Amino acid sequence: MGLIDDGLDFSLEPTRLAPPWKVMIVDDEPEVHQVTRLVLANFRFAERPLQLLSAFSSAEAEALLREHPDTAVILLDVVMETEQAGLDLVRAIRDRLDNHFVRIVLRTGQPGQAPEHEVVAAYDINDYKEKTELTAQKLSTTLYAALRAYRDMRTIESSRRGLELVIKASSEVFSHHHPQHFSSVVLAKLTELIGVEGSALCCRIAHPNGTLPEHFQVTAAIGEYARYLSGNAEEKLPGHMVQSLHRAFSKKQHVFSGDHYVLHFADSDAREALLYVGESHQLDEHGHQLMQVFCSNVAIAYENLHLNQELFDSQLDMLYLLAGAAETRSRETANHVRRVGQLAAMLGRLHGLDEATCELLNYAAPLHDIGKIGIPDAILNKPGLHTPQETVIMRTHAELGSRLLAGSRRPIFQLAAQIALTHHENFDGSGYPNALSGDDIPIAGRITALADVFDALGSRRCYKEPWSDEEIRTYIIEERGRKFDPALTDLLFANWAQVVALRQALPDA
Repeated sequence: MGLIDDGLDFSLEPTRLAPPWKVMIVDDEPEVHQVTRLVLANFRFAERPLQLLSAFSSAEAEALLREHPDTAVILLDVVMETEQAGLDLVRAIRDRLDNHFVRIVLRTGQPGQAPEHEVVAAYDINDYKEKTELTAQKLSTTLYAALRAYRDMRTIESSRRGLELVIKASSEVFSHHHPQHFSSVVLAKLTELIGVEGSALCCRIAHPNGTLPEHFQVTAAIGEYARYLSGNAEEKLPGHMVQSLHRAFSKKQHVFSGDHYVLHFADSDAREALLYVGESHQLDEHGHQLMQVFCSNVAIAYENLHLNQELFDSQLDMLYLLAGAAETRSRETANHVRRVGQLAAMLGRLHGLDEATCELLNYAAPLHDIGKIGIPDAILNKPGLHTPQETVIMRTHAELGSRLLAGSRRPIFQLAAQIALTHHENFDGSGYPNALSGDDIPIAGRITALADVFDALGSRRCYKEPWSDEEIRTYIIEERGRKFDPALTDLLFANWAQVVALRQALPDA
């Protein structure tokens, strides 16, 4: 399907009977109730019969209306327990009950006590009839008009509320940029929008080339389907529901069945997603229209998500190329900077930093040595020890990198500038360039210092072979409290297996 093409496939399902229209007869004369019920016995509007409710006083009518707020029409007598009982009830309905939808048809046998022009001007009623003129035909005609008005008002209100829900749900969908979060939010808002508490799941297909994939892997799920995450939908769902997945994928359109829905989305890069909602109820025409609006917004958001991801990936590639440029000049591997970023983010999470900061660490920490670009090759790649003069020049890379990065207003580069400046500061104050100590060293600098040394010791350099894990452990223990933050060091050792696995997952080329 196109980006906002809402193709629909409505499977043939039994249509549930619509509920009857509720019509309340309010009159203190039992004969009026009997005659009205007799006249309207076979009345139908929009293929729906009537449910007639009877009240013999205004107080009884108000109580009954509280019990049945979805009453469509009230046939109301003016004079009952008092001469103004009916009119007082109108005020109570509109003001006290705040019900502005029910259509009120005033019926009076004493028009002189409630003149039509005065009543219509002063009270929120919808029709005024003298009982003598209400023949069976005119009563039916009056009821047709009242029910039609009630239906139209309810439709407008339902559309308004539905669109408000769609707008709110769509705005929340658009605010999420991570694919996993995006799918989960769409699933949650979809079930909320259609008013079900059932389960839902998402299957994503990357570059299918028009052929049916071997499996529909569950990439997001809520409700009872959460246990199917990362599994195959074909192995978990009943056969007829799996057929709906296949039909939605092959036809590139939504499938609405009696007890479940499958929504199909695609972006311009040939990636597709199927959203499955189970245990759902049959939507009416209005519900389908709202669903189409929501699906259109999701389709646009789905496309924007991947466009933003492409832009972000491109920027990330540039960031790694920039970081790698410094590392390549010092003959170090490009994967070193990636591992430092991932390890810094991991330590940040273990330390309790918020997720947004940890994400920034992941992308900012790789730029810690960007200032090496300004260091002469003869010093940068010298295999032996540096002379005191060379050491002074080598150490300027921290300030060079910070000045280079601080010119950007982007949060990533601002954090990277801080890291470049402080990742050679030692916890005991013996580091450079500003001899900071303890908590005066920003947490990002302390984290990156540990992540950088851990990974560098395990990597081959122009001046050394990679150290063994035991040698690395021994060195870091010796430097705990001098070079490294003791709390971060303890976190590293407490999660040693996870840290080593990260390095193994992204080995040197």
